[in-house]
Amino acid sequence: MSPLSVHSSSGGVWRRTPSTCRSESARSHFRTWRTSWDCQWTGTMSVGGCPAWVWFQEFLGVIPLPSQVQKFAINCIWFQETFGESPAGADEETVRRFVCAYIMMLLGTQLFADKSGNRIHIRWLPYVARLEEMGTYSWGSAALAWLYRCMCRVANRHVVKLAGPLQLLQSWIFWRFPRFRPAGYDTCSWPLASRWSGYNPSGSEKGSRVQMWRLRIDMLQARDFIWMPYSSPEVLQVVHPEVLEPRHTAMWRSVTSLIYFAVIEWHQIDRVLP
Repeated sequence: MSPLSVHSSSGGVWRRTPSTCRSESARSHFRTWRTSWDCQWTGTMSVGGCPAWVWFQEFLGVIPLPSQVQKFAINCIWFQETFGESPAGADEETVRRFVCAYIMMLLGTQLFADKSGNRIHIRWLPYVARLEEMGTYSWGSAALAWLYRCMCRVANRHVVKLAGPLQLLQSWIFWRFPRFRPAGYDTCSWPLASRWSGYNPSGSEKGSRVQMWRLRIDMLQARDFIWMPYSSPEVLQVVHPEVLEPRHTAMWRSVTSLIYFAVIEWHQIDRVLP
C-alpha cells in the first residue's frame, strides 16, 4: 500500500507499547539474532541494491556536497541554487530534472515541512521519478494527516514551533473566522488560499498580538464561525469544476484514515459537520 494512499478501515492501528526493548542491552540482543545475513540466508531476500544517493544522481544529475546533507535531508538553499532557473535551450531531460527538483522543494517546504523549514528529505525521490503518476496520489489527505500530527505535537507545552502545511491552516482560519481576516483581501481566486497570498504580518510586538488573539478566541460566539464558507456565490464563481465532481465530494464526507508514511490520523468528519 502506498504511504500516501487513503483507505477506510474498521480496525485499529497496532502500536508497540514502551518496554525494555528500548534499552541498549535489548537492542544489542536484537542485533545479535536479526541481521541482513539472516534475511538473505533464511528468507532468500536480497540485501543489496543501489544506495539512495545513486538514485539521486540518476534522477537529478548531481549529488550535493556532504556539508549540504543532514542524515537524509538536503539543505533547501542548495536546491534553490542548483535548480533555481532552468538554462535557456535546455533539452527535455534537463527540464524534467528541474521539474522534479522543484516538486521536491514544494513538497519539502510547503506541504510537508518540518520545523527547520529549510531541509528537503530524499524520501520524495521515488515519487518525482514517476512524474506521470504523481496525480494519482491523495496528496491532500497526506498533507492533512501531517497537519493533524503537527498540531497534536505543538499542543505539548514544551513545544514552541509548529510544522506542516501552515498555509492551509491559515487559510482555514481566515475563511471560517471572518473576524480574524486581515483587511483588504476581498478578491476570491483559485485556489482559494491564494486570496491571502500577500499577507505577511510583522514580527514586531508579537507578545501583545498573541494576547489580543487569545482574548478574541475566548470571546468567540457561534455566529462568528462560518460552517460552509465554500458555498457562497463568490466562491462558486471561481472554483474549478473538477473539485465538484462526485469522486471528490464523496471523500469530503468520508470517515476514514489519512496516511502520510508512518503517520496515521482519522478524518472524523462526522464530528464537525453542523
